[in-house]
Amino acid sequence: MVGTADVASGGRSELRTRWGWVVALGVIFLIAGVIALGSVVTATVASVFVVGVMMTLSGIAEIIHGFQMRSWGRFFLWVLIGALYVVAGFIAFSNPLLASVVLTLVLGIGLIAAGIVRGVLAAQMRDAPGWGWILVSAVITVIVGLIIVAGWPATSLFVLGIFLGVDLIFAGVGWIAAGLALRNP
Repeated sequence: MVGTADVASGGRSELRTRWGWVVALGVIFLIAGVIALGSVVTATVASVFVVGVMMTLSGIAEIIHGFQMRSWGRFFLWVLIGALYVVAGFIAFSNPLLASVVLTLVLGIGLIAAGIVRGVLAAQMRDAPGWGWILVSAVITVIVGLIIVAGWPATSLFVLGIFLGVDLIFAGVGWIAAGLALRNP
């Protein structure tokens, strides 16, 4: 019988032989992140297009699922939800800047809410070591959310692109570090 440790070590040894590809993936992510930060408006539009594609595909899947329902009520609700997703996806395609305005506002409000919840969690964890770091991250998250909302709608032109670029850079650095770590046994 093969144990979990055996499977994990087998996966690691397979990755070790491909460490160069992992590093290459990281370099591609890093370059893409730098390019995204170099043109944040274009990166914002690109991220809105990706959201539009995902919404459209999800809507089509919802509609297909709706046609598999046996009752009219469920059929109608699934098809309605799917149609709304498809419409939202087409809006994202036809007017990505308008979609970025909505997505940026939702992002800002979401960050504020997440920061507040994280702050409450930190307050409840005062007895645990490191709770202060959770509180610091909560405060930073609320501040970023407030900056986005305070500058809205002007922030809609660049916020999503900056988030995409920063995420790609951190992912790239992570893959490069992982690949280099795999190189050394």
